[in-house]
Amino acid sequence: MTAPTMNGLIHHAVRRDLARLAAALDPWPDGDRARAQRLERAFANLRRELTHHHEGEDEHVWPFLARTGVEAGLLAEMEAEHGAMSAALAGTATALSRLAQSGSADDAAAARESVEGTRTVVEAHFDHEEKELEPLLRSHEGTPEWKAVTDQLRHRSPGDAGSFFAWLTDGISDEDRAALKATVPAPLTFVLSRALGRRYTKEIAPVWR
Repeated sequence: MTAPTMNGLIHHAVRRDLARLAAALDPWPDGDRARAQRLERAFANLRRELTHHHEGEDEHVWPFLARTGVEAGLLAEMEAEHGAMSAALAGTATALSRLAQSGSADDAAAARESVEGTRTVVEAHFDHEEKELEPLLRSHEGTPEWKAVTDQLRHRSPGDAGSFFAWLTDGISDEDRAALKATVPAPLTFVLSRALGRRYTKEIAPVWR
């Protein structure tokens, strides 16, 4: 099996979080507002990371692919799918906010339904992107042009980078960790996730334990 790219690793982290969120909502102890508020906070982190990822693709990756001759129609499909995901994420955020206020089993059931709908939308886009675009991106790995794109994608504040790597590695599989190590030196990942990712480690990671 081909090792995942950084794009693939991010997709795996998103899938992992959505699966954990769905599992955390079923079964639901009626009235547990504190738990609901923690889940709302964890989802907000996921939504932020996924939004950042897609904005980077819209701004840098799709224009790069357009310059290499990828059909405009396919890239338009990707942008439309990003819009559908944004709408789904907003709907789930609303459902979780309602649950955080009430803690009720009924609102938890509604939130579960919303999460599952979001998973369907996200999975459809990820499958489409991984099938159609991932092979094309792999063919450009190592070129100066693609390196310039990845440099733009990595441009984040130290705090944001630390939070990103703490999130990316939270629950990561051994196979994905090896792939990450081949892309980012392990000492750098350690420093970013442990030293600069303390907010995630303190506020988000315990939600999934």
